[in-house]
Amino acid sequence: MPPLSASGVDRRLFLSSLLGAAATAGLSGCAGSSAADTVAKGATSAPLANKVPSGTSLKISSYQGTQQLQFKLAGLTDLPFKVSSWANIGAGPDVINAFRAKSLDVANNAGIPPIQAHYQGFDAKIVAINLTRKPNYLFATKPGSDIRAVQDFKGKKLAFSQGQAQGVVLLRALKQAGLAYDDVELVPLTSNQFLTALQSGQVDIAPLANQQSPAYLKQYGPKGAHTIPTDVVDLLSLLWAPTSVLADKAKAAAVAAYIPRWAQGQVWAYEHPDDWNREFYVKTQNLTLAQAEAITELANKPLFPPSWDEAVKWEQETADLLAEGGFVKAFKVDSLFDRRFEGIAAKAVSADYRR
Repeated sequence: MPPLSASGVDRRLFLSSLLGAAATAGLSGCAGSSAADTVAKGATSAPLANKVPSGTSLKISSYQGTQQLQFKLAGLTDLPFKVSSWANIGAGPDVINAFRAKSLDVANNAGIPPIQAHYQGFDAKIVAINLTRKPNYLFATKPGSDIRAVQDFKGKKLAFSQGQAQGVVLLRALKQAGLAYDDVELVPLTSNQFLTALQSGQVDIAPLANQQSPAYLKQYGPKGAHTIPTDVVDLLSLLWAPTSVLADKAKAAAVAAYIPRWAQGQVWAYEHPDDWNREFYVKTQNLTLAQAEAITELANKPLFPPSWDEAVKWEQETADLLAEGGFVKAFKVDSLFDRRFEGIAAKAVSADYRR
C-alpha cells in the first residue's frame, strides 16, 4: 500500500498532482538507473576543461529575465559560449520537467528541487552555492483571517509544495512551533497557485516570497489579509544541472565558465540597489519604487562559500525532514554535489562575499 501523509494523503498521488506524468514516470524509475545514467555518473569525475570548446552552447534558466538583465547591467555579457535559450522557468517542478525534456541545461533554485529530482529518479548535480542568511519568505493569510502566529496554524489549511523551497520553509516552521503534520491540513499546490488559493480562500496560509507580498497586501490588505514573518531561512540558493549535461566535457566547461558571472551578477545587483530597483522591479515587475525599496531592504547579501560542507549538512537536514514526513525516502545527499565545481563561485568575488 502506498505511504500516506500525516493528513492521509497518498504520497505518490500527492506528487503526481504536483508534477504530472513526468514525476510519475520518474517515480517508477527510482529503483534503478539506465546504462546511459551509469556512464554519465562516471564521466562527471573527469577533470574540468580549462577552456570552453568553440561552438558550445547552454540552455539557461532566467526567471522573469533576471539573469539577462543582471548580466547586461553589470557588463557580464562576454560569455565564452553561446546561450541557445534563456528559459523563463523558475519553480523547481518546472525546472525538473524541463531537465527531463532536455530543454534546459542549468538552473537556479533552492535546495529542495535537487532532493525532489533524486526521489523521482532523475540524476542531477549541484554546481554552485549562494548561502542565504535571512528569510526569503513569509506567511500570508487569506483575506479576513485572524491567524497571527505559526502556532495558530493548527487545524488550518496550508498551501504546500513539497518540491519547492516554500515547502521546506513551511515544514521547518511547523517543527519549530512544535506542530505535527497531523495538526494541519497540507494542501498540495505549486507556488504559482498560492496567490489564487489565498484569494479564493482555498487555503488559510501560503508561504510567499518577500517580493510577492507587497502586491498581495496592496490588493487584499484592506480586506483583512496580512503577513506573518518567520525566522526560518532556506539556506541554499544554487545552480544545478543534469548529470548528462555535466558528463559532456564541453558543456561542463561552459557551466564552469558561467558560474563566475552568475556570482558576479548577484554581487552587482546587491551593490547597486537603486539601479536594480528601477530597472528590474519598477520597469519589468510594475512595482512602485517604494515597494521595490521594501523588497531590497530585505535582500540577502550574496555569500559564496569556498567549502560546501555547511551546504551539504543543511541539505542533509532538509532531506531528513522530508523523509520524516514520508515525502521522500531517506538517502545521503553527498551524491547531489559535484565537488569539481566547489569554490569556483567564491574565487570570482571579493573576500567580503566569501563565507
